[in-house]
Amino acid sequence: MDHGREINLTTHIGGGLILRNPVMTASGTFGYGREFSDFVNLHHLGAVVVKGISLLPRSGNPPPRIVETTGGMLNAIGLENVGVEAFLRDKLPYLREIGTPVVVNILGDSLDDYAELAEILNDIDGISAIEVNISCPNVKQGGVAFGTDPGMVRAVTRAVKAKTSRPVIIKLSPNVTDITVTARAAEEGGADAVSLINTLIGMAIDHRTRTPRLANVIGGLSGPAIKPVALRMVWQTARAVKIPVIGIGGIMNAEDALEFLVAGAAAVQIGTANFVNPDTTERVVDGITRYLQESGCQALQEIIGTLRLC
Repeated sequence: MDHGREINLTTHIGGGLILRNPVMTASGTFGYGREFSDFVNLHHLGAVVVKGISLLPRSGNPPPRIVETTGGMLNAIGLENVGVEAFLRDKLPYLREIGTPVVVNILGDSLDDYAELAEILNDIDGISAIEVNISCPNVKQGGVAFGTDPGMVRAVTRAVKAKTSRPVIIKLSPNVTDITVTARAAEEGGADAVSLINTLIGMAIDHRTRTPRLANVIGGLSGPAIKPVALRMVWQTARAVKIPVIGIGGIMNAEDALEFLVAGAAAVQIGTANFVNPDTTERVVDGITRYLQESGCQALQEIIGTLRLC
């Protein structure tokens, strides 16, 4: 068996965007890319997804904002970021140099926020796609989350698509009864792809002090603990929509990533694992390559969506 032969790892994630391999970083876990440059050759990744960007800088929630849990972690960062102006001025120039597709994750408190961000980013060189975080509170709608209301999912997708020619990825919230309903709403709104899942809502308590471990009380649960839920939702979504699906949730190694690909994901995002081993993304690329070689496959596409049902 020739383990040295070239494997075609390319994958399509919608809107004409083709990645050299299916391994992306997950927003909020990889900074703005440069922070990991001492540990990872960013050129070897499929895409770098930067932490969420808002119109204006955000300071986030008070600490403690991260706590380790059994099989994962809870975070309540509060969407801290430098704002779009500083991102374009201080962060994007470095990312342009690495030659890897850059996906900018955007967040807002209203439809107008999302539309304005999409319009600002549309004409900027070095941005390959926009990922829309719809798990933020919709302040103008009484605190309802965008991501749990199919009508709002459809509306925010249309608002962003109206202002950009870039591929648009809608990042879905798992905190819903039926993930396929919101996935279809995103597709109906014109999304080029969906990514899922975002974090599950959870909390941790210090029983000795009888206080929450997070200053925000509740936070987003990520890591291996959520992988079975994420895998199920990705499989359901891949069967429900015609647009590409990007799998996220508890991927710690190549074997985890391969499960998502077999379930129907066109690509995967690595999140919490970056905090455990900062070179996880490259290890996953190498592991997927080895698996395909050992399986006699010529291309990644030979395994995507190949789950065999009993």
